[in-house]
Amino acid sequence: MESEKWYVLFIALLFSIVYQISGLVTHYSMPEEIKEGSVVANLATDLGLDVKTLNQRKMRLDIITNKKYLDVNKETGELYVVEKIDRENICPTKSSASCYLRLEVILENPLRIFNIEVEILDMNDNAPQFRRDAIHLDISEATARGERFSLSNAVDPDVGSNSVKTYHLSESEYFNIEVQTGRDGTKFANLILKQTLDREQQPVHNLILTAVDGGTPARSGTASVIVHVLDTNDNPPVFEKENLSVKILENSPIGSLVLDLNATDLDEGSNSDIIYSYSLYTSEKTQETFNLNPTTGEITVKGVLNYEDFRIYDMEVIAADKGASSLTGQCTIKILVEDMNDNHPEISIKSFQSPVTENIELDTVIAVVSVSDKDSGDNGIVDLHIPDNMPFKLRESSDNYYELVVSEPLDREKVPEYDITFTVTDRGSPPLSDNETMTLELLDVNDNVPQFPQSFYTIRVMENNAPGALLSSLTAFDPDLHENQYLVYFIIEKEIANTSMSMLFSINPENGNLYALKTFDYEIEKEFLFHIEARDSGSPPLSSNVTVHIIIVDQNDNAPLLCPVACTRLCGGGKDPQIH
Repeated sequence: MESEKWYVLFIALLFSIVYQISGLVTHYSMPEEIKEGSVVANLATDLGLDVKTLNQRKMRLDIITNKKYLDVNKETGELYVVEKIDRENICPTKSSASCYLRLEVILENPLRIFNIEVEILDMNDNAPQFRRDAIHLDISEATARGERFSLSNAVDPDVGSNSVKTYHLSESEYFNIEVQTGRDGTKFANLILKQTLDREQQPVHNLILTAVDGGTPARSGTASVIVHVLDTNDNPPVFEKENLSVKILENSPIGSLVLDLNATDLDEGSNSDIIYSYSLYTSEKTQETFNLNPTTGEITVKGVLNYEDFRIYDMEVIAADKGASSLTGQCTIKILVEDMNDNHPEISIKSFQSPVTENIELDTVIAVVSVSDKDSGDNGIVDLHIPDNMPFKLRESSDNYYELVVSEPLDREKVPEYDITFTVTDRGSPPLSDNETMTLELLDVNDNVPQFPQSFYTIRVMENNAPGALLSSLTAFDPDLHENQYLVYFIIEKEIANTSMSMLFSINPENGNLYALKTFDYEIEKEFLFHIEARDSGSPPLSSNVTVHIIIVDQNDNAPLLCPVACTRLCGGGKDPQIH
């Protein structure tokens, strides 16, 4: 009952979500192992968003992990648990007591990106475990009181107070333990000899080592400590230095020499022959990465070294002689992995708006791009570029985030689309780079008036023409697209002797073909002057017009007239010859 009461209080305390905004990052906290569907927070309320617009603005959650543990309800704006979270699975290393899920809340129209950090709080759901169920120690009967022996430390995936807190040793007349804390906070125990051993009285001591964590209620794990009492070998191996530090480049070839250890033993014969081995304090990760030659003491590269994955390896090497009662010496070694420029920078297109209208305003954001590089120092500093001959520029919006904005007016009739290549380059030596190309398509707007090849057309028509005859084709051109380039032709009305132009001529509204509607007589009508308009179908429509000059050409279609001498003056006004 007491543990259940504590658990309820603990969950209630954890569900009081810590909310604060530091810069541009919103922080929350939640315990691991809470059930699916549990609400962590209301993002809409905390971020000041209107819940009614979340669907319209295409709100989505971008989780920067390999698995989606959380999601957002677009109807309520609540951040909820999709799958139970195991803190030890998300943060397997204990280099930091804090474990975070980093998320991005992305909204469009207008575009906004919020950075979210959800801290996963540890629960005491793991018991301490020893790497080996049985720890075997060989101790000479000549070993002096107070001598210390390294024991295998227990491992607890939990952190903080829930990790290993202390060790207990079963009651013994000859041994006790001393609990110490390593540089990383790891608790380990040294076995201490309280009084001199006597192999003839008791050759084997069976002890139980118990590791206890600091959780409530506490969990524990045990290992057997079996001490074999050996005969005297009074000189242990000694290293030249007990503490060593060495540097090595990442990606060093397998088999590369890291260090050549040299321990000496003042004894003779088999008591001075030395075997090198890793102590139980040396992690399995270190043992998988470096090989220790048990005969020569050479340490060589065994696995792949990657600065971005692991930078410091701590190991403890034991030199043991081959005497009947083996004595040992220890050397602590720190291997520092140095960074190389072996990671290409990466580009992530967070948002890209295409197509856009050709009359888009200057300084409008077209895309949002983020860049990153796993290397460190200059190897991890990156620069982002686009081609210089484009009407766009990059603007840094936040750390490693850039906005692509329009810097010059766009004209679809000149350039209908742009292939924009983003190139990211780090500052390593030699530099590494990567690129990604996006195509920006321009949409047409009705910004061009129809254009006739000529501003003035002169058309000669023989009199006595047949009605409906094609006189000419007056075709205009519009560089716009679709409805913005569909042209309609009109005759601008103008009356001559109470007769409108549409009674004399017609124009095909689709192709600009001009036709005569009647037969013309040079002796009556000699010319016509009017305008034709070409209008596109845009909104609003644009138009232009052209002047058309129709000249009626005379034919010899009138016979000579016979007039008396007295009428010569009257008849002399005619064009045809006259006979008097």
